Amino acid sequence: MAGTGGRGRCSAKGSGSPRRRPIRRRRRARVLLTTIAAVPPDFFDVVQTQRAARSFLPDDVDDPTVVRILTAATHAPSAENSQPFVFVVVRDGALRAAIGAMTARLWRGGARALEEQRLSPAFLHDVDRGAMGGIAAAPVLVVVCGDTRLAFPQTMDASVFPAVQNLLLAAHALGLGSTLTTLPVVAGDELSTLLGLPPEVVPVAVVPLGYLPAPLAAPRRRPLSEKAHLNTYGTPFP
Repeated sequence: MAGTGGRGRCSAKGSGSPRRRPIRRRRRARVLLTTIAAVPPDFFDVVQTQRAARSFLPDDVDDPTVVRILTAATHAPSAENSQPFVFVVVRDGALRAAIGAMTARLWRGGARALEEQRLSPAFLHDVDRGAMGGIAAAPVLVVVCGDTRLAFPQTMDASVFPAVQNLLLAAHALGLGSTLTTLPVVAGDELSTLLGLPPEVVPVAVVPLGYLPAPLAAPRRRPLSEKAHLNTYGTPFP
C-alpha cells in the first residue's frame, strides 16, 4: 500500500494525472468498512445484512482478525459438543490459485449448466464471476473441514455448518466480505491432497475472506409469513 501510494504521488506530481482517484476510492471504502467494524454492531443488524460476497480487494486480512473470526466460529454448537470443525487458513498464493482453478474447472464442467436453469441472469452473472476467479482472489481462503474421528457421519453437517455460519457473521461484523461455497469440495481427494489433509479430515466448504470494493446491498428474503407455521403446517404464523 505504501509503495503504491508513493508511485501515485510521483505520477500525480509529474504529470498532473488524476490516476490516484481509484486508489482514493478504494481507501475510502476500506476506511468506511473499518470504521463500521470499530463500533460493535447490533446483532440483528449483522444477521439481517450479511450476504454472499464474490469479489474482493487484494488488501491483506491480518492474523489477529482471522483469529477473532475463527474463535467466533468455534463457539458454535455441535452434537455432543464434539467440535469436529477444522479450519485450514490458506494464504499462499499458489494454493489459492490452485483452489480457484479447481473451482473454475468444476463450474465450467457442469455446475454452470445446472445453475442456468435455476438462477436469474443477474444472479448467474454474479455467481459466474465468483466461480471464475473472484472468490479465489480473496487474500484468505478458509477451508472448513470435519474430523470424522469426533462425530458420527449423521451429525457431521449439523456439527460443522453452524460454525460456518458463525464465521460468516463474525466476518461481516468486522467489516469483511465472505461467502459459503461448496463447489471445490466436489473435487474431494484433489482438494484434500492439495492441503495435505489426513484421511480422517474431510473438507466440507471453502469460505473466502477479504475487504470489499464497496458495501453490498441488503439481501432479499421472502416474508416470514411464507416460512413460518403455527402448530401444524399450513396455519400461518404469526
